[in-house]
Amino acid sequence: MKARFDAGGDVVVITGGANGIGRALALAASQAGASVVVCDMDEAALASLQAEAPNVAIRHLDVSDRDAVMTCFAEIETSIGAVDGLVCAAAIQPRTTIAAMDPREWEKVIAVNLNGVMWCYQAVVGSMIARRKGSVVAFSSGLAHQGWPEASAYASTKAALAAWVKSAAKEVARHRVRVNLIAPGVIDTPQYRAANAGSDDAGWKSTLGVGRPEDVVGPLMFLLSDAATMTASVLSRDMAFSRDEI
Repeated sequence: MKARFDAGGDVVVITGGANGIGRALALAASQAGASVVVCDMDEAALASLQAEAPNVAIRHLDVSDRDAVMTCFAEIETSIGAVDGLVCAAAIQPRTTIAAMDPREWEKVIAVNLNGVMWCYQAVVGSMIARRKGSVVAFSSGLAHQGWPEASAYASTKAALAAWVKSAAKEVARHRVRVNLIAPGVIDTPQYRAANAGSDDAGWKSTLGVGRPEDVVGPLMFLLSDAATMTASVLSRDMAFSRDEI
């Protein structure tokens, strides 16, 4: 069975979408007819994305800055349209032991990975409720339930998002707004390569496997689509393999 998605007329915003999974989704959603806006802080990656896909709109945004988030999303709604799909892919993953972690580093991870999802959700959920339409997707990780050396801050935020998504989803379910979580498995992205050099990379490749960003696009498109009659759920890709390997 081949899945095809028609996103014509939808407005999809992807935070942290200039690289990795977010970028792959932006390209696919745009090709499916959506008006896609990618919000990121990586200016070079944003410029590269727009050169590759001129139909994808770009915005420079620090999701940890609530005021900036509210301003950015208000401008998107005015210039492009009300947001139908929000994918919160912005995240950072510094590698530091708990004993050596600088308090500012800890707070920054929470500000981006957890607070950033909260602020973006607040920016769109009112309109979604009013229109009785909308899908929000946040990202978890296998590290949320197993932890990992030198990744305590990242793992903690991903675990917290599981409770946050289930709570948010149950608040808005009666308005037909869906909030779900995806755990994409181990995927070869710039962030993955920065955080998993050497033996960690070899270990993942020999056990769970390391997939490509494109391998996560199908599950994400499904969660954004009307076919996903589910909310407060976690869609987990526990092992990674590419479609070419099936």
